[in-house]
Amino acid sequence: MQQLQSLDYIVFFFYFILVSGYGYWIYQRKRSTVESTKDFFLAEGSLTWWAIGASLIASNISAEQFIGMSGNGFSMGLGISTYEWMAAATLVIVAVFFMPIYLKNKIYTMPQFLSQRYNPTVSLIMAVFWLALYILVNLTSILYLGALAVSGISGLDFQFCMIALAVFAIIITIGGMKVIGFTDVIQVFFLVIGGLATTYLAINLVSGDAGIDGVMTGIKMMRENHDDHFHMIFPKTSPFYMQLPGLTVLLGGMWIVNLNYWGCNQYITQRALGADLKTARNGILFAAFLKLLMPVIVVLPGIAAYALYSKGMFQAEMLDADGQLNADKAYPVLLNLLPAGLKGLSFAALTAAVVASLAGKANSISTIFTLDIFKNYIGKNSDEKTLVRIGRIVVVVSMILAIIVSPYMGIDKKGGFQFIQEMTGLLSPGIFASFIMGFFWKRTNSAGALFAIVGGFLIALAMHNNYFPFADWTQVPFLDRMGLVFVICVVVMVILGLVLPDEKKGLAIDTSMFIPHRGFIVGAVIVIGIITFLYAHFW
Repeated sequence: MQQLQSLDYIVFFFYFILVSGYGYWIYQRKRSTVESTKDFFLAEGSLTWWAIGASLIASNISAEQFIGMSGNGFSMGLGISTYEWMAAATLVIVAVFFMPIYLKNKIYTMPQFLSQRYNPTVSLIMAVFWLALYILVNLTSILYLGALAVSGISGLDFQFCMIALAVFAIIITIGGMKVIGFTDVIQVFFLVIGGLATTYLAINLVSGDAGIDGVMTGIKMMRENHDDHFHMIFPKTSPFYMQLPGLTVLLGGMWIVNLNYWGCNQYITQRALGADLKTARNGILFAAFLKLLMPVIVVLPGIAAYALYSKGMFQAEMLDADGQLNADKAYPVLLNLLPAGLKGLSFAALTAAVVASLAGKANSISTIFTLDIFKNYIGKNSDEKTLVRIGRIVVVVSMILAIIVSPYMGIDKKGGFQFIQEMTGLLSPGIFASFIMGFFWKRTNSAGALFAIVGGFLIALAMHNNYFPFADWTQVPFLDRMGLVFVICVVVMVILGLVLPDEKKGLAIDTSMFIPHRGFIVGAVIVIGIITFLYAHFW
């Protein structure tokens, strides 16, 4: 394969210097005389709506999207976009109903919510679960897939790429959330511009023409020649039904995936928790609009790669060492077809996505450990300076752990994106049940929350490994399993809430805060309208 050329390295180093320099300038400009935990972990009051929205997307889009979703685009087509488009709808719901509750009750971490709503035991158990999930699944997979892609494109050693990405992310993370938030704006700029450039040139390769006319012709050719790659809802006869089971993507488990991820996830909500409600809502709405654009950047290139592969191009490059077709190679192979300079821009976009996600995830790991475990159980009398120092140490330690364990996690067996979804899905139903019931049903108690978090995880794990009788659970799509586990958790929580005495009367909820400002309503209607049109058009 063609490796990076001098012009590509110049473009990439321009990106590196720009991000590093801007991050250092932000750190010097906005740092407090005495750095506080709220300032370090939440950038309280510092992030604008556009920084919040950009940071949400930069933290979300990483190697599993660029590599994994492009690979899914290669194999199954546009259907995988449901994760992105349903997420846009979910963000609207989170902005309207979730953020007012968090901000009204001064929630800074998700375990803090569980402690405030239930008790410290529930909070501690969930904090440990989250740390294990974030380090052993999310951080490791982002680092592993990112290094795999960077190594494949640049020709550099895989281990070197993994360490370099980790070091770059640490440099950004130790500056705190305000540095992450504002540098993420640049990361998203490179991500979008570089991603769109890759899509534009890939579709031009399909058509054989240049310019906008080439794009229109290429899309028309892909739709005519590969119509099976332009459907959002898969029937039971589809080989991809197990991943996206029919209407479940609209009416079932997909909502649990997205509402848990975008509404109950420290990694995501942390960006908005330090802002006022209007700023937080505007930032989340901006992220929803960016989400609508993501399939153009991460899915269409995979479909274009499939069209080119069907024409006989890069047949050998798409094969694993054992001679098997590997769809996850679609995006790296595609990048190697780009001309010098643009290839460097796309390489920078991929690196930006990986680094931003690593930084965001490491910051959330640091926040949960420092504020919910160390501060409450280990260093109860620690001052703010000590807590910030512990937070920085945790960032470094978590990255080192991710480097050590990532080769043993089996990330490459199912494809990176699917691996993350299924592993996260073991915890999502119970977590989401404990949050949503805690929000809106006052009789929900700690016994119910404990069952949802621990019992829900054990039930999901048993189904995942087919330990339960009466059915072959490995033949049930994981999204449907998630829906069933969620229903079980809610039913048990209701029973326990009715049988056991009330412990707390719920959080203070001002329902008038659920009514957003006029500009948000207009934007939300536009987002929902676009999503409705897309599903109707690509049914």
